[in-house]
Amino acid sequence: MMAKLTHIGEDGEARMVDVSEKDVTDRTATAQGSVLMEAETLKLIIDGSVKKGDVISVARLAGIMAAKRTADLIPLCHPLALNKVDVDLTCDEAHNSVDIVATCRVSGRTGVEMEALTAVSVAALTVYDMCKAVDRSMRISDIKLVHKAGGKSGEYRADNVL
Repeated sequence: MMAKLTHIGEDGEARMVDVSEKDVTDRTATAQGSVLMEAETLKLIIDGSVKKGDVISVARLAGIMAAKRTADLIPLCHPLALNKVDVDLTCDEAHNSVDIVATCRVSGRTGVEMEALTAVSVAALTVYDMCKAVDRSMRISDIKLVHKAGGKSGEYRADNVL
């Protein structure tokens, strides 16, 4: 039997899920993604030579801010009082990429997967924005949920984690 979509009502219309009956539990989610680029672009990031500034620091802050604003961006997400948001960016010279991992934590009635995914997405977009003047061929790649824990559905862990 196929799982039922929780954001679609009996009438077929989109709706926000009622989480009022769910237990408050500690929940975490981790997402990852990459920005693939030319080797010269990655070198500029590593050397701190990108004209717009420190790409890694700005992208980290953008990811944190985005996680906090997820409910403003995704129409059916619940606003959450996040306990913690970590966004880590790593320069991978072997793959000419900036790899991004975001972890969000909350004590609440619903999970933080969308916040982690939003943090990675906006951090990746920020890397692209800051470097597009020198490399328009960059690609944002493989954004996915890699871990979630807490709540009724239990733990999930993906393969191929950065």
